[in-house]
Amino acid sequence: MRTVNMHEAKTHLSRLVRAAVDGEPFVIARAGKPMVRVVSIDMPEPGEARRTGFMAGEISVPADFDRMGSREIEAMFEGDG
Repeated sequence: MRTVNMHEAKTHLSRLVRAAVDGEPFVIARAGKPMVRVVSIDMPEPGEARRTGFMAGEISVPADFDRMGSREIEAMFEGDG
């Protein structure tokens, strides 16, 4: 992650923000000490997995889901289909 000093951040803020929105977050430092991290609002934290449960309440799984089509599958394997 890129680190910029306070003066550079003030001078080039628009360019730095555009880069952050494009997926290039950066850190602003004062006297070499990191102060803040700038990331796009939609960007997940490093290592954060957002996939699990992302469609909670949007779909329903039938109770017989694990048995759906079992007769047809058996017929294909047994040569009856």
